[in-house]
Amino acid sequence: MKLRINRRNLVLCLLVFQVFASQAFTAGDSVITLEPAAKHWKETYLINNLLNKNHYRKQELNDSLSSVIFHNYLESLDFNKSYFLQADLDYFGKYEFELDDHIKRGNVDVAFQIFRIFRERANTRIDYVSDILDEGFDYTIDEELNLDEKEVKWASTNDEINDRWRKIIKSQALSLKLAGKTDDEIKDSLTKRYLRYRKGINQYNSDDVFQFYMNAYTSSYDPHTNYFSPISSENFNISMSLSLEGIGARLTQSMDYTVVNEVVAGGPAYKSKLLHKDDKIIGVAQGDTEAFVDVIGWRLQDVVHLIRGKKGTVVRLQVLKFDEGTGALPKEIRLVRDKISLEEESAKSEIIPIYNGKETYKLGVITLPSFYINFEEAREGVKDYKSTTRDVNNIIKDLQANNVDGILIDLRYNGGGSLKEAIDMTGLFIDEGPVVQVRNSDGSIEIKRDEDRQIQYTGPLAVMINRFSASASEIFSGAIQDYKRGIIVGEGSFGKGTVQNLIDLNRMFPNDEDQMGQLKLTLAKFYRVSGSSTQNIGVTPDISFPSGFEASEFGESSRPNALPWDRITSSYYRPTNDISPQLIKNLEMIYLNDLKTDRDLQYLVEDVDLLKSQQDENSLSLNYEKRKAESDEDEKRLDGRKNISESAGKVGQEVTTEESQQKKLSDDPYLKEGLKLLAELVKQDRK
Repeated sequence: MKLRINRRNLVLCLLVFQVFASQAFTAGDSVITLEPAAKHWKETYLINNLLNKNHYRKQELNDSLSSVIFHNYLESLDFNKSYFLQADLDYFGKYEFELDDHIKRGNVDVAFQIFRIFRERANTRIDYVSDILDEGFDYTIDEELNLDEKEVKWASTNDEINDRWRKIIKSQALSLKLAGKTDDEIKDSLTKRYLRYRKGINQYNSDDVFQFYMNAYTSSYDPHTNYFSPISSENFNISMSLSLEGIGARLTQSMDYTVVNEVVAGGPAYKSKLLHKDDKIIGVAQGDTEAFVDVIGWRLQDVVHLIRGKKGTVVRLQVLKFDEGTGALPKEIRLVRDKISLEEESAKSEIIPIYNGKETYKLGVITLPSFYINFEEAREGVKDYKSTTRDVNNIIKDLQANNVDGILIDLRYNGGGSLKEAIDMTGLFIDEGPVVQVRNSDGSIEIKRDEDRQIQYTGPLAVMINRFSASASEIFSGAIQDYKRGIIVGEGSFGKGTVQNLIDLNRMFPNDEDQMGQLKLTLAKFYRVSGSSTQNIGVTPDISFPSGFEASEFGESSRPNALPWDRITSSYYRPTNDISPQLIKNLEMIYLNDLKTDRDLQYLVEDVDLLKSQQDENSLSLNYEKRKAESDEDEKRLDGRKNISESAGKVGQEVTTEESQQKKLSDDPYLKEGLKLLAELVKQDRK
């Protein structure tokens, strides 16, 4: 899959709209006063106790943590400093070191006071939008929008913040103009958008505000500890049902955005490889011809309703990609709705012949979208219940029957799943022994082992990972690497090495009529058999391919308050030593030579370098001619590649049984290079 780059032609709506609502706190069209509900003091007290007693990270709720909560809350409301003035911050400052005392007493009044001021400021800003649109824009002026959030200071005057908004709205209008919209269409589109935002922001209720505040508190522990209000829990259930018939994505609400929480393995979104976790859906269109509906500020359930539909029908999405910086154009994605079955989520395989020097090698590729298991059948004692390990075991037998020379396991985009399956599948490739260590919040350590001495496959093995490989994927690939059983190739993995449990707060008050939310709590941490944690740093490949996803931008280490990497004592295990340092060095030399000679890898490096340079840019031109020139240059670059590919005919030296396999390798330089290195591993193994 080639990495396609969109030029920085649009300031993400995050610059403006990170805070508009999706649930109701209005009576008719009037805005009611926001006050804490009676139940909120009980929830605050309970959440505080659960965090203090059970969270993996032991930290005291004191003045220091109060400051973190304070800044988390302000950032959640006004990340880009587009609403509050410096005078507001000076006023709020008196609470910075008092929130710990308030939380211990169950008092959340300050959160509501700050939110009411925020709502007032936001409505003032929205009032100004109509003035901006009435005045229109001069796109010949050579001015820029500052994209460096760290350098942006709180505005000290209304004139200063108004000018900031003028540039943001101008950038949005310019993006629409570049997309072919007329001035009247641009004004109409933005006017309707902001009318929805106004309605949205005046629909927050007390549970919404409480959720924002509690997440400011829980995120001070780690990014995976979250509070869900009753309506958010209900929306999660709605999003779960979306995965059964639709696009195959679990969605969540983040302020005014509909955000992809998980791409379901086997579904249309997963198969497309175009929609990823943390992408923001800003528009939905039905079929191939209907116009897009702007869904920023919509309720989650309303967005879900637009996306869901009958199997076989087309839905188009406008998506702000998580990795393309604050100036990217929204990307249009076309998906055909489908019903997702367990069979589609299962491991799959194919045999791809690779020519390496003087010989052709038959290589088996096992694609594994997740570590799955049918828990219900397993609990009921069904003999042949469906599981990852069973499926992969059967695939290996089939591949061996076809006399493959080596096997590559593709774990790209595999976000994890069953810990047991990661352990059992590791056992297909190693003798008995430890696979992962788990340290609990009380400091105790459990060693999870493969107890089966039988090894299903002993031949040459490669495992491919990328930045989206997480959790159970990291446990498997880390164990294969520690046992020196196979080579790990691709990108560095995500780095999620923690374990969470979901707690229903209503169960703590079984006789209480108030509807409370849920708390997702981090309880434990994963460690490799070598003693190294997978947390934060993930798994580093033996051979690292070009990557546009820096850990500092996407991955566990990019998240505030992520638990740190650390090390515990190694467990006793016996490495196979199938992979030696010298062998890795030899493969590295082959890979470096391929970087100089393989056209598809060169394109990949070019795209990665361009993406990184764009992410480093701290400003965005608001001049029409400059922005159009950038867009034209990118289109010219991609058209040039297309012409070269069409005139070149077959690509590279791979010998495939079908043209589709050749095209697949050309379109997927990661897989292509991984198989070439596996072929070399086979060659070395035969010496």
